[in-house]
Amino acid sequence: MEKFTTIRSVAAPMPTINVDTDMIIPQQHLKTIKRTGLGKFAFSNLRYHADGSENEDFVLNKEPYRTAQILIAGDNFGCGSSREHAPWALTDFGLRVIIAPSFADIFFGNCFKNGLLPITLPQETVDKLMDDAGRGANAIMTVDLEKQEITGPDGGVVSFSIDPFRRHCLLNGLDDIGLTLEKADKISKFEETQKATQPWL
Repeated sequence: MEKFTTIRSVAAPMPTINVDTDMIIPQQHLKTIKRTGLGKFAFSNLRYHADGSENEDFVLNKEPYRTAQILIAGDNFGCGSSREHAPWALTDFGLRVIIAPSFADIFFGNCFKNGLLPITLPQETVDKLMDDAGRGANAIMTVDLEKQEITGPDGGVVSFSIDPFRRHCLLNGLDDIGLTLEKADKISKFEETQKATQPWL
């Protein structure tokens, strides 16, 4: 998993509440277990018309938000089914940070396991950031995970809290497999000892 340090990017405003995982990645695109290639399907029912043409009114189809790495979202983001394809699609699309008043629990946990930083802030703070994001090309924000700070386009700083263990994992690029591999020496020693003392297993 890619290490997360500081993200500086235009921020895209998406105030819709209750964005569920089927909106993030519709069910017809869940036929793969690969984490790559799903970005083109992220928000596909919102990004494209039935004939496949782009919906020019959708925020992530507009300049300069096409390359946004930060999304300012509405309340209860990621609700619905617990599909891990949702954070896969968002990260493959290029998003690294989602800021919202609240997230669905399973989606929230899945984000950290896939290099995506979900930040929960009070509604009034999100409203201010949403307003900042509406400035278009001037909506440049910086998210510093080390300092746990968001710097807005006007230079204002917002602090955010995060579980220390999850912060450690993101900063060091550790998913569940990476955490296991950190203990590879101990695992090998255990297996060697078990093989010597319990060869019948």
